[in-house]
Amino acid sequence: MMTEYSVRARSRVHAALGDPARLAIVDALTVGDTSPGEIACTLSMPSNLVAHHVKVLAEAGILERTRSEADRRRTYLRLRPETLAMLRPPRLPGVRRVVFVCTHNSARSQLAAALWADRAHRPAASAGTHPAPRVHPKAVAVARRHGLRLEPSGTSHVADVVGDGDLVIAVCDSAHEDLGTGASPRRLHWSVPDPVRVGTDAAFEAAYTDLAGRIDRLAPALALAGEPS
Repeated sequence: MMTEYSVRARSRVHAALGDPARLAIVDALTVGDTSPGEIACTLSMPSNLVAHHVKVLAEAGILERTRSEADRRRTYLRLRPETLAMLRPPRLPGVRRVVFVCTHNSARSQLAAALWADRAHRPAASAGTHPAPRVHPKAVAVARRHGLRLEPSGTSHVADVVGDGDLVIAVCDSAHEDLGTGASPRRLHWSVPDPVRVGTDAAFEAAYTDLAGRIDRLAPALALAGEPS
């Protein structure tokens, strides 16, 4: 879990990068080491201003100075990748699998589980708080258009699916509120608009796109049970 120290450290890094000139210096150092004089020339920046920005970046731990092995009077700047790595969100606690939940388990949760299995290559399931008899035909169709497969009759109740170690993600507001809105490290809420209410192909495509983006952001931050968090 994220500690107060890590939050403060990340805050300092973000603050240091909040100036356009300092961000430009970091961009320049991303592909190689360089000297303050070369930075001043590349960015058309006065040397005293470069020195100020370098000092701020160094104090935030973003870069470090090294002496040239050839000319010991020359200083080079290099990024500290371990500091920039702190900007990534902290990893969630290890989980056994992800269970996506919506009200009827007929569209959003089905698409999310199929997307998760396809993109994250990790265990996933779906369920509903009030499951419908079948998966919505337009959900099956949008899945097929994107190379995913949904079983039309494969709906389930949340009580029959969720187990210990699962991360439960409610992909609709109704399911989130049915499950209870208290904060929990094993619960997330994605407020994805219900495509069934609109009923158009475009609405189902929009739900697919929304879920795909959220899954791409979550997967790198998720540690499975047994992995270091």
